Amino acid sequence: MEKWRIRARWMGVWMVLGLMWALPVSAMANTAASAIEKRVEAMEDGEAPNRKVAQFYAARGFQPAWSDESSIQALIEQIDALANDGLQPQDYRPERWLPDYRAVYRHGEDSDERARFDLEMTRTMLTALEHLHHGKLDPRRIEQGWDMERPSFSLSMARVSYAVDEGDLPALFEEVRPDHPPYRHLRDGLARYRAIQSAGGWPRLPARDESLRPGDTDEDVLLLRKRLAALTHPADRPANDDYYAEIDTRVTNGGTSSFDDRPRGPRYYDEQLANDLRAFQRRHLLTADGVIGPKTRAALNVDVDTRIDQIRVNLERARWLLHGLPEAFVLVDIAGYEVSYYRPNGDVWQSRIVVGKPYRKTPTLRSSITHLTFNPTWTVPPTIYREDMLPRIREDLDVLDEENLVVIDPEGQRLDPEEIDWESPPNLMLRQPAGPANPLGQVVIRFPNDHAVYLHDTPAQSLFNRPQRAVSSGCIRVQNVMELVRLLLDDERRWDREAIASVIDKGQTRHVTLDQPVPIILHYWTVNADENGKLSFKPDIYERDRDLLMALDTPALQVL
Repeated sequence: MEKWRIRARWMGVWMVLGLMWALPVSAMANTAASAIEKRVEAMEDGEAPNRKVAQFYAARGFQPAWSDESSIQALIEQIDALANDGLQPQDYRPERWLPDYRAVYRHGEDSDERARFDLEMTRTMLTALEHLHHGKLDPRRIEQGWDMERPSFSLSMARVSYAVDEGDLPALFEEVRPDHPPYRHLRDGLARYRAIQSAGGWPRLPARDESLRPGDTDEDVLLLRKRLAALTHPADRPANDDYYAEIDTRVTNGGTSSFDDRPRGPRYYDEQLANDLRAFQRRHLLTADGVIGPKTRAALNVDVDTRIDQIRVNLERARWLLHGLPEAFVLVDIAGYEVSYYRPNGDVWQSRIVVGKPYRKTPTLRSSITHLTFNPTWTVPPTIYREDMLPRIREDLDVLDEENLVVIDPEGQRLDPEEIDWESPPNLMLRQPAGPANPLGQVVIRFPNDHAVYLHDTPAQSLFNRPQRAVSSGCIRVQNVMELVRLLLDDERRWDREAIASVIDKGQTRHVTLDQPVPIILHYWTVNADENGKLSFKPDIYERDRDLLMALDTPALQVL
């Protein structure tokens, strides 16, 4: 019994001591919460970053979020991992966090300084999450002609607060990262190209005037083998990988291997190597002839650092776009000269396109296809009228007959070209009737936008055979457009191939409204990935990559 009395007496002592210790800790926490609340109330109203910070602390009763060093270390790990998304961890200055934490928590008790540090950490974390979610940059300030809303960042601040307290930051960052195959493939590609960079990159082919062709024997063939081996996607390598291992041995070490036993030796440009090069040429929108001419040599000699920057730029573009995509939509890849229709049943229809010239760029926008026009007339757009047609008309009025153009006033009344002062013409339009020579072909696919662009047919079908097709005045010409029309109408009873052909054969202009509008996105990519993750690099036809890269590499973090 006496033993239990002694134990009870000591338990009472420890409870008193615990209460004495807890009171100042509780008071300290309340003081810090009060300082945080005061700083939050002092922030400017209406600014989006401030609203998120205020919501975060309101969700946790203004209690400090970063009073534990392990939480800070966990955030540092997530910030460092942003490099895998093409972002720069140094933007967020993580090297300051632990020294600042130790200064305010281990070597001081200033509640206001702790509140300042806590808010700075929170705002930095929220900024990083927003950058990962919908991009570090505002595309409206970077890309000329951008006409889309950025995706909203609607993550619950209670969810963020919970993740900080429970050590769930990896899941939180993964939650905001775009969850779409193209983004994942670009991230994987960035990792592969950085591995190539760490291994020393790839060799350059020396400059030369003459082309290298299949069947040639040349020292450059050894460099070409090494170059393509470095680039080859793992999925394309033979199962035993001997082919590439032998290349590495022969080219890197100058030694011999079974590769030298192949017919005519490793300097002979054989058909297998030619096929590898043709695949490279196709992915870079070059003529796939297996010939190393000036353009192919230049593409082969782009260094790995440049390709890494190109991937980073397109990861940022992907963050602008790849959120909230509808189940079915049409995607126009401007720099890739391709249109894809992601259909409701999961199928994907793809075709080649022609886009705007560099000085008449096809815009980036998001809209919905609402209707089609069969056998359209063509009204010369104002820019083409002003810059192309008017100078020609002033020189020779017969150009109107040659181009089958009629002159009309704003009410649609036909005017006599002979009676018009073409040096100072009135408000008028030039229009071409429907017909096989009409620049719009036999159908136009229309969607509301401020740029007066649309998808359409063309009589100039030979243009689709070119690997690079930036030759229009801004609108998008579509190969096999009638198949896209049939899929958009999505009604085999009323609009099968025969019904569509019948409408066209009548030659009369007819407008058809879709039963259900189909979302359409016009976007600019200079790198993309196929379903196997294989990257394609495309010429930057509108020279947008450089400015975007410069902005992406500019520190953007603003702290409290």
